[in-house]
Amino acid sequence: MKRRDVMSALFAAVLGSTLMLAHAAAGAAPGGDVRVHVSWAPTASLSEVRDNPTQRGWMRPQEWQKQLADYLVRRADALLPPGQTLDVHIDDIKLAGAFEPWRGPDSQDIRFMKDIYPPRIQLHFKLLDADGKVLREGDRKLQDLAYLQHSLPNSIDPLGYDKRLIGNWLSREFRRDQAAGTGAQRGA
Repeated sequence: MKRRDVMSALFAAVLGSTLMLAHAAAGAAPGGDVRVHVSWAPTASLSEVRDNPTQRGWMRPQEWQKQLADYLVRRADALLPPGQTLDVHIDDIKLAGAFEPWRGPDSQDIRFMKDIYPPRIQLHFKLLDADGKVLREGDRKLQDLAYLQHSLPNSIDPLGYDKRLIGNWLSREFRRDQAAGTGAQRGA
């Protein structure tokens, strides 16, 4: 086994263990109720999967879906007031960067970060109060065309740009003063 393969496997194992622990603690209110639910469109219909049919790279769709969902749950749970729940359905996603297989066999698994490959997410969300009444609902198309112009707090996270896109949306959409809300709906 090549050193690179061993290091990748070790990194994936450590990251997976850490994420499993974080997932166990994330998204649960003190009473153990899950407040944030994330669902995905069928994997084969996502742009990221359609544009990468040979599954280049070290992360498979189920891995990056889980990591992004865990991140969304953790961030949203911290923003929502007690009693509110959030349902998010990811309709489509294109991760930041892209593979450029024409660069040759040594570059098959390298995700190139360029301005022409911004992260994009289409989603539908529903914010509910403790009684199940819809406080806010909508569709959003998220995109960060200037994603390379901003530094990342954790530059070794392969999903850092995508997580920042989600985090920025959550911060804008569910600031504590808005989430306490009057039930008004906002447009896309």
